Amino acid sequence: MKLSNATLAQLPEGIERPAYDRAALTPGILHIGVGNFHRAHQAWYLHRLMQEGVALDWAIVGAGVRPYDEAMRLRLAEQDYLTTLIELSPDGLSAEVVGPMIDYVPIAEGHGPLIARMAQADIRIVALTVTEGGYYIDPVTKAFDASHPDIVHDAAHPDSPRTAFGAMVAALRRRRDAATGPFTAQSCDNLQGNGDVLRQTVVGLARLQDTDLAEWIDAQCSFPNSMVDSIVPATGPVQIAQARALGVDDAAPVCHENFRQWVMEDDFCAGRPDWARAGAVFSDDVHGYETMKIRILNAGHQVIANAGEVLSLPTIAACMADPDVGALFRRVAMTEIVPHVKPVPGMPPEAYVELIDERFSNPRIEDTTRRVAFDGSARHTGFVLPLVRKALAAGLPLDGLALVEACWARMCEGTREDGSTIEPNDPMWDRLTATAQEARTRPAAWLEMTGIYGDLAGQAAFATRFEHWLQLIWQQGTRAALQSYNGAA
Repeated sequence: MKLSNATLAQLPEGIERPAYDRAALTPGILHIGVGNFHRAHQAWYLHRLMQEGVALDWAIVGAGVRPYDEAMRLRLAEQDYLTTLIELSPDGLSAEVVGPMIDYVPIAEGHGPLIARMAQADIRIVALTVTEGGYYIDPVTKAFDASHPDIVHDAAHPDSPRTAFGAMVAALRRRRDAATGPFTAQSCDNLQGNGDVLRQTVVGLARLQDTDLAEWIDAQCSFPNSMVDSIVPATGPVQIAQARALGVDDAAPVCHENFRQWVMEDDFCAGRPDWARAGAVFSDDVHGYETMKIRILNAGHQVIANAGEVLSLPTIAACMADPDVGALFRRVAMTEIVPHVKPVPGMPPEAYVELIDERFSNPRIEDTTRRVAFDGSARHTGFVLPLVRKALAAGLPLDGLALVEACWARMCEGTREDGSTIEPNDPMWDRLTATAQEARTRPAAWLEMTGIYGDLAGQAAFATRFEHWLQLIWQQGTRAALQSYNGAA
């Protein structure tokens, strides 16, 4: 059954579908970056509210800022912006069709249509999922990178920006000048203090253009911090086939695990849906929740993904099933990450490690090792290296974290241990590969990438263990290094 508004009533029995009148929905949210995570997470929470007959004036308008986003827009437009969500539980799978998205802004150079849509008064929240590395921050200092060519362009061409943030600033200028009022800017990316980071980028860019506008945005707009969590694999032929096996012809279905979490600050300058009614949590301690998640789940992903890629393990579940890689996760998490994580209500960090172990091990989740290993230059600096620095400051164990960094250096050399090629998997891939090849005989070269490691090359407690592990990996293999670490007393 080809998915569309016209065929909703004909979907196979057992597939939940919108009970609300989609024609009566009106927009309230514009979301930039309509990938799988957004549709399985923020859009799902809104769908749950609409199923109860509320939040009908908060429908989503999709948007993108890259040419490839146009392909997604066209796929979704052909099926009336509906999405089939397939929940993959260890016990089986189930499906539902969600429909809170009602439009998608055309992609255009200079982002004129996007700016115009965000400037309209009905848009009260502009949300983003643009990846952890997409906020133009220096990976070491965490400051706004005003020297990036995209930002330099947007500062000089405020009416035809390249970036989502430039488009947001342009729309806010129009809203200020027309007395339309501000909107809430809501990051849904895996960044600690993601709202603070978004404020830094938007206000920092605005300040390069117009100091008064920057002050207005800083004072009037809201940038709530949030923690988002659900494992959502990429969609490919397997996922499309799963949807068809359930009786739905969906060009862009989304598979996801049977777990979601969304914790956010209640700081919305122009109103918000009652997301708590759908299970989201509003808290003044988002930092505590996000610290637990980023340090155990996101850093945990990097603990296993690079070793898994080198050992030709195709999925995260396969990594966890591997006796050496799975043991690496459990030991590093319990002994080198948990000491840096405080409990949150109802969840001590040790219990969270067990939860993540179960989630990573779900064999129905086809979450590829390659996807999780993508953009390591942002993910290691954001998730793993802060733990190294905390361990150094506290004099706590970091041997496993040093091994994790050695596995990343080995992966970036560009070949697996079976001789196959690892295709480019990072915006800095050429530089990383050249440095990893040099580090094969001089391990210190890897840590000398100060844009990633800062001063860690000079921290002997870390650098000597990193060099030990990388030398062992090249001499005896990745598995031998894992077994050495896992077997250590």
